Amino acid sequence: MGVGLHQDYHINNRQRDGEVKRPNIILINCDDLGYGDLGCYGSKVNKTPAVDRLARQGVIFSSFYMASSLCSPSRGAMLTGCYPRRIGFHKYKNSLGTVLFPGDNEGLNPSEITIASILKNAGYATRMVGKWHCGDQPEFLPTRFGFDGYYGLPYSNDMGMSFADDVDKKYQELFASFPPLPLIDGEQVVEEQPDQSTLTERYVEQSVKFIRENKDRPFFLYLAHMHVHLPHMAPERFNKQSDNGPFGAAVECVDWATDVIMYELGRLGIESNTIIIFTSDNGSVARLGASNAPLRGAKGSCWEGGFRVPCIIRWPESVRGSTRYDDIVTSMDFLPTLARICSTDVPGDRIIDGIDISGILTGGKNIQERVFYYYHKGDLCAVRRGRYKYFIDSPHYQEALYDLEEDVSESNDIIKRHPGIVKRLKETAEGCRDDLGDDLRMKKGKNRPIGWVEDPMTLTCYDPAHPYMIAMYDLSGGNCG
Repeated sequence: MGVGLHQDYHINNRQRDGEVKRPNIILINCDDLGYGDLGCYGSKVNKTPAVDRLARQGVIFSSFYMASSLCSPSRGAMLTGCYPRRIGFHKYKNSLGTVLFPGDNEGLNPSEITIASILKNAGYATRMVGKWHCGDQPEFLPTRFGFDGYYGLPYSNDMGMSFADDVDKKYQELFASFPPLPLIDGEQVVEEQPDQSTLTERYVEQSVKFIRENKDRPFFLYLAHMHVHLPHMAPERFNKQSDNGPFGAAVECVDWATDVIMYELGRLGIESNTIIIFTSDNGSVARLGASNAPLRGAKGSCWEGGFRVPCIIRWPESVRGSTRYDDIVTSMDFLPTLARICSTDVPGDRIIDGIDISGILTGGKNIQERVFYYYHKGDLCAVRRGRYKYFIDSPHYQEALYDLEEDVSESNDIIKRHPGIVKRLKETAEGCRDDLGDDLRMKKGKNRPIGWVEDPMTLTCYDPAHPYMIAMYDLSGGNCG
């Protein structure tokens, strides 16, 4: 599962003063946007003209996977190029163990190397805007992982004391115990309980400012949207025009943000040599207007609807538009691919699970018989190899085999017809257990530890003497106990 950059091909970068002009990179990561929520992926209810145009001008991936079907592990995996188990990011010591909560001891280990770290060391200007969700202690914030600046929410937008009626009722008691939602600039809380309906516009403002300031040098912008995570709080103008209620308004707000960024790149004359990656951290909740159609399952599951998400990559100078790629690609591939394109190296002192797919982008090369592993927290639940997906008999799922090329909805179990394929996939699963581990079989794997701090503190708190006055803290000097 470790990776060597062995492919040999030409990247068609521009030349300036005899030197290769490295591309700018914008990674747009939505929150809980499902496979069926965009027009270019089949939605008939959400209007997404900007993202659809992005797809027509680039590569649209039909079998793109996040490494988890939950927020925190998927984001840590994407940034480091590793399965969540590889970096100890597969489950957490809080009450649910699924994602990180305010004031948790755990976060991304400071020893991990991210896409931003690699590009910053290569001379890129780097900035993150939006949702982080890889730890809220100072040691775990984006500015400690290669980002020159950060503006956004450190975790999900429902993790504050104020939330809308559409938040899951079973979690409301837990969420009511959370401190005020913090908006961070750099490492300082600058606002608490911000008006969420304004956040996307503020994120776009921050993004455009960064692009303008760095138009003459290579830059990396990671824009991690609040939308379409619950609660849905889009600006009123999007609510008025939506044909799919508050959810459709949130999707169309993301589309508007994409349009603004594309327009700004064109206005500055840097569109041609800017890579835009558009994706989502996991599948949708598949209710309240959200869709993973035609896939089965939803966020949090090991069905395709949990892991398989939209992904579009546009790079006008080097990538042919109106292209569709149907074989397995993952978010873990971003790190080695961008390192290759930007003429820098992946870390050689650790296993990276992603592979370099730049040959797919620039030359149409295929990767045959790729393998992908589906984990629920620390439990290996399923394996996909090529067209076949095998569910392991476990407390979570019944043993089954699906041909995803013929049956993407996972509705026709063919396990009795293909004993040879099942045997091969069982062997593949056993190799995964030896490498990544499996809690169900009590195997640890060859993994690295999660980050940990003693005596963590929340970033915000209500002043009990003045319940309507919220104290704000500079993280470099202290925060709430």
